[in-house]
Amino acid sequence: MKAPTPDAAVWRDGWYAFARRLASPNFGPRPEGAAIELVVVHSISLPPGVYGGDEVQQLFTNTLDWDAHPYFQAIRGMQVSAHFYVRRGGELWQFVSCDDRAWHAGASSWCGRGNCNDYSIGIELEGLEHEAFEPAQYETLAGLCAAIVQQYPITHIAGHEHIAPGRKQDPGSQFDWALLRDSLGWPAERFGA
Repeated sequence: MKAPTPDAAVWRDGWYAFARRLASPNFGPRPEGAAIELVVVHSISLPPGVYGGDEVQQLFTNTLDWDAHPYFQAIRGMQVSAHFYVRRGGELWQFVSCDDRAWHAGASSWCGRGNCNDYSIGIELEGLEHEAFEPAQYETLAGLCAAIVQQYPITHIAGHEHIAPGRKQDPGSQFDWALLRDSLGWPAERFGA
């Protein structure tokens, strides 16, 4: 597959022009020669099932007040990130340059290759696994995926549940993979679902 031509108006050093930028310290370099071939879709809400706050942004920037909610004790000290975060209303945030390795996948494998963080872009949707996502989130996600494919040699899109089966369940049974496939016009074999 030929690498897409970079679009400097849309991308600058791995940062997407149409996302609100909030840099996370939780990232690292990709391995030498790693091709960015996979998009991983996740879901997150903090505390679980609560939407609209800034807790996810705080988690990804290591500023979350661990004592603000009892649930936070279970994740105390975690240092994680994703490249992107899509709010319920479709607002898009970016925390890590796509040229760098975000810490979103954990122990993972796709098509026999481990360490998915090395060659993937992680997108978190504000939501809870097994609950429906909003139309605005699908619209933002489809536009973002289309832009990513113009910049990086993406071959597949999968859920966290597909790259870490048995360990993760997100984005979950209510995520509409068919809607995303139809929105992008991509063949089913490019998807993990």
